[in-house]
Amino acid sequence: MAFSADVLTTMTPEDLPEIDPKIRDGDILLCAAKDPFSRLIGWSTKSPWSHVALAYRWPAAGRLLAFECVQHIGVHAVSIERFISQTSSGTHPYPGKIVLARHADMPAPRDLKPLADFAIDAMGDRFSPGEIIKIATRITVGRLNRHMPKALGAKNEFICSEYVDRCLRTVGIKIEWDGLGFIAPADFAFDPKVKAVAQFQTR
Repeated sequence: MAFSADVLTTMTPEDLPEIDPKIRDGDILLCAAKDPFSRLIGWSTKSPWSHVALAYRWPAAGRLLAFECVQHIGVHAVSIERFISQTSSGTHPYPGKIVLARHADMPAPRDLKPLADFAIDAMGDRFSPGEIIKIATRITVGRLNRHMPKALGAKNEFICSEYVDRCLRTVGIKIEWDGLGFIAPADFAFDPKVKAVAQFQTR
């Protein structure tokens, strides 16, 4: 189905309590922010989409989490409440907009253990200075419409979209993209099997 950036202006933002019942494990959280690193991602993809994460429930704690990979911290999880209210660097309120999206082929919750296992096992992976340089190089390569050399491929130095892509691949979901540079947040919105479900009222 895919969706364009028009949803940011045509879809009415809703508060978290209204959206919560609609959220399913493995749903995609697509962000359009305006901080410097987000602007770099947007510049490289010519789109407003700058960050992507995955929603997942923790029933025992009664919490809804966002699995993500962010600059300076790496792979971690935060509550959805925090995810929609501030950036990973603590900027509050969140400087942008966030859309809840869903892939048409997402398995039932009982079949998502491989996704959860990978998402959790990758937690704690941190970026080293050398890895940040590789990520910056991949972004530049993508902006120049060049195919990415294998030597620059993601290992455990993910940017957000590479981390989410790897999570989804554990359950057989492959986001369509052109293979140029790096898979980007925008590629999730452009995938024909991804649809927008709701827009969060960020705070």
